[in-house]
Amino acid sequence: MAQTADDTALVARAASGSEHAFRTLYRAYARPVFWIAFGILGDRPDAEDMVQETFVVAWRKLASVELAGTSLLPWLATICRFQSANRLRRRIRDLAHTEGEVDERLPALVDVEQQVIAADLAERIARELGDMSPLDREVFRLCVVEGYDYAAAAAELGVRHGAVRNRLSRVRTRLRGAATGTEPAS
Repeated sequence: MAQTADDTALVARAASGSEHAFRTLYRAYARPVFWIAFGILGDRPDAEDMVQETFVVAWRKLASVELAGTSLLPWLATICRFQSANRLRRRIRDLAHTEGEVDERLPALVDVEQQVIAADLAERIARELGDMSPLDREVFRLCVVEGYDYAAAAAELGVRHGAVRNRLSRVRTRLRGAATGTEPAS
């Protein structure tokens, strides 16, 4: 099922109790949320748990969310970053209370500066995705998140193969610019 052009309607329906609308939002954003959590936690099982925790928090707070753009991703990314930071703090606290046992999942050095940089990067990418046209977000979701090839994405979206290829190239360039803090060449 293709995501609607504007998450606002889905959020409103989910906030009023529509599980179908919430599932649609989950399918659209679970993968990007996973990669944000994985980038912070560095552990696949913890990142998977974090996706669930993020969406549980989102479900509880949907009635109060005000979307800045048309994408829910920046809001979900913020929840995920906070939940992941809490998980890291719990790991560190638990490690301090063990008798010299080493948590294999804990990064060798928890570098706060790197966490801030990772959180900033995730926020810039989420903001850039939120600023893209609905068609560009759909091309990104289908090709990058869902793994569709150009032809399958084109068929799903009702556009030409070349349009998908060109749009995805522009999307990747924009995201690379957001990730590096540089503006893409026009």
